[in-house]
Amino acid sequence: MTEWEAVIGLETHVELQTKSKMFCGCPVDFGDEPNTAVCPVCLAMPGALPVPNEQAIEGILSIGDALDCTLTERSLFYRKNYFYPDLPKNYQISQYTFPLCVDGRLDVDVDGEPTTVGITRVHMEEDTGKSTHLGESGRIHGAENTLLDFNRAGVPLVEVVSEPDIRSPEQARAYGVELQRIVRVLGVSDARLEEGSMRFDANISVRPVGTTELGTRTEVKNVNSLRSLQRTIAYEIERQIEILEAGGSIHQETRHWDEAKGVTRSGRTKEESEDYRYFQDPDLLPLSIDDAWRARVAARRPELPAGKRDRYAGLGADRRTAELLVDAGDLAGLFEDAVAEGADPRNVGIWLTGEVVRYLRSESVDVAETGLTAASLVELAAMVGDADLSATAAKDVLAAVLAGEGEPRDVAEARDLLQISDASAIEAEVAAVLDQHPEALEKIRSGDAKPIGFLVGQVMRATGGRADPRMVQDLIRRTASG
Repeated sequence: MTEWEAVIGLETHVELQTKSKMFCGCPVDFGDEPNTAVCPVCLAMPGALPVPNEQAIEGILSIGDALDCTLTERSLFYRKNYFYPDLPKNYQISQYTFPLCVDGRLDVDVDGEPTTVGITRVHMEEDTGKSTHLGESGRIHGAENTLLDFNRAGVPLVEVVSEPDIRSPEQARAYGVELQRIVRVLGVSDARLEEGSMRFDANISVRPVGTTELGTRTEVKNVNSLRSLQRTIAYEIERQIEILEAGGSIHQETRHWDEAKGVTRSGRTKEESEDYRYFQDPDLLPLSIDDAWRARVAARRPELPAGKRDRYAGLGADRRTAELLVDAGDLAGLFEDAVAEGADPRNVGIWLTGEVVRYLRSESVDVAETGLTAASLVELAAMVGDADLSATAAKDVLAAVLAGEGEPRDVAEARDLLQISDASAIEAEVAAVLDQHPEALEKIRSGDAKPIGFLVGQVMRATGGRADPRMVQDLIRRTASG
């Protein structure tokens, strides 16, 4: 039986957060009334000429730089010709032979297995308008009418094209997650999939394991969530394998993902580049990216997610906590400040990504609206480290601090949560519990350590959770051995 391998490449479209469109001064705002952010340029009125948006070009170069691309010295604008109702010009200004950024890479990790995905190119093009097809299917086929909104036409759009280096739906999702993180850290886009400011086209084929020849690919267009991306690719891999194993063949075509039914549907025969009749746009001069420009872009590169995860792990956070912190916005700043002041990185990281995140979500508040500060975390961590507070009690104290009840020690004292660390007091409680459970003590003396946990639990219950469990366990062992 043939064993199959998937070959996947992604084209990711990212709308840039600029004040105006790519080639005109119309504002870029999500949610405006239809056809209110338009002008003669983006509506392709006769005689209206495009002028490139420098901020958008900077954004594209920033993405390319973050993906370790080569920023080219010379770049050209082309006209990509095809008729579609949401393109007023009947062509799209894009890049073809000479993109802005080439030959990059993005490292992703799936369950501890790192993979490097090559980046073929990062180039600009302008976005299209939005078509709303009125009918049961929501697509042009079978639609009774189509409404056109040109507000999005001309919005700066970056296309990040990967090499076909992805081999599974899980790797594709990890790639999408990491690329979204990078774009957001750069501040060039909000990358909101639900609003269409980031979306994926997935090129998928399969081939027998051990072969190098690429199979016939299909392209699934405009996938607008990470979950859908993973489901789309998984379905398409299975569909293609079933066809090939039944003796059929795959047709190169564009397909669309039906989220409700969990299937892809055929759209149109896939065009090749010659079908678009690319030619250099006569209204736009070539772009010259000199050394000084490249240096300015590199100097502005912030700490990227991968580097930040490594740094947090180096401080003492586990890898999963480091990953969550990178995605946690303001909480990452609290973590850094608290650790810089001497707090235990592991405890602080777990609290922030666990109890704090849960509280913020349940109360629908930002961390700035709570009573939590880096100093609070430092004090709380010190109390746990000094055995003044148990790990369980620390969570209760943290919740109270978040609710604005005061600083950790004040809360712990008010709630009578400070651990009993007085040896004589704990000895008395341990002795009382051992008197009540002599059979457990005899099992420990005979070499069975299992009852120790039970006895520690009994002492903790008797003291309201305020005894130092390490001291309790030590006293039980000493009593049994004595």
